[in-house]
Amino acid sequence: MSELAAGRRARSALTTARSSAARPLGRTAARVLGAVGVLWGAATITYAAVYLTPGDPAYAVLGGPDANPTPEALAAVREQYGLDRPWWVQYLAFLGGAVTGDFGESYQRRLPVTTVIAEQAGATVQLAVAAGALAVVLAVVWALLTANRRRAVRGTASVVDLTLASLPGFWLGILLLSVFSYRLGWLPAIGNEGLASLVLPTLTLALPLAAVLAQVVRNVAEETFEQPFVISARARGLSDTAVRLVHVLRHSLISLTTMAGYLVAGLLGGAVITETLYSRQGLGRTLLSAVSTKDMPLVVGLVVLSAAVYVLVNLVVDLLYPLIDPRLGRQA
Repeated sequence: MSELAAGRRARSALTTARSSAARPLGRTAARVLGAVGVLWGAATITYAAVYLTPGDPAYAVLGGPDANPTPEALAAVREQYGLDRPWWVQYLAFLGGAVTGDFGESYQRRLPVTTVIAEQAGATVQLAVAAGALAVVLAVVWALLTANRRRAVRGTASVVDLTLASLPGFWLGILLLSVFSYRLGWLPAIGNEGLASLVLPTLTLALPLAAVLAQVVRNVAEETFEQPFVISARARGLSDTAVRLVHVLRHSLISLTTMAGYLVAGLLGGAVITETLYSRQGLGRTLLSAVSTKDMPLVVGLVVLSAAVYVLVNLVVDLLYPLIDPRLGRQA
């Protein structure tokens, strides 16, 4: 009987071990399938939206309706780019190329979409990284300084957060331009040259993000201050600054990381307005131009890139959770 019981325990332990080993694989497979689904959905919806938009892409290739292309030239372009084929044939051809990273040739620029993206990506990445980093730093500092303070301080902080988070990006950008460029003359108004030209666009993108993140961090911090371990730390004589940096900030990192990943992944959308307002080269301004000229390959390529960045950032956030709180890794 003891040997039989021991055998059952061994089989049970083996089954548990196999189940534990299978769970990470299952989660990884689910994440991969989810990422593929997001990319396919983004590409398909964008393709359909551009395809159904009124207008003939052949005109975009030939310089627009104002160029007065001949019917023969329009027919030749439609045949060259496959625009005369049924929509489902075009869609399948598009998917086949997208799987290999080939989104075709930009109608306007007459260059491969990947080449156009590579040329414009540097300026947008620089802006996005600067804005994301500044937003996180401002949010953490502002939230920790104002959390668990007097009611007047918390109320003022909430008003500031709500105001910045509600401001339209173009309005905030115009306000910053009016003060720091036109009135004071401290910073350039347009262009991509030098770090000085990066300051105002970075602030335009970072301030609303920082306001949203600060609200989240402050709410979590307020709850953390009421936890027994914080009360115990205060009773042991730990200073208020140490409590905020060691205990409160640590327990706010999960919420901060989640929201930061979500907001930072969407910076391309904000870059459209910011790069246009400040006349900066980059993916956002390129996307706006491509949409206005019905440059379907470039539009779809940029949207798929944005979706890929979103998926990648959220994957990185998922991987950071166990590092921030090891208990999450053990529960998984």
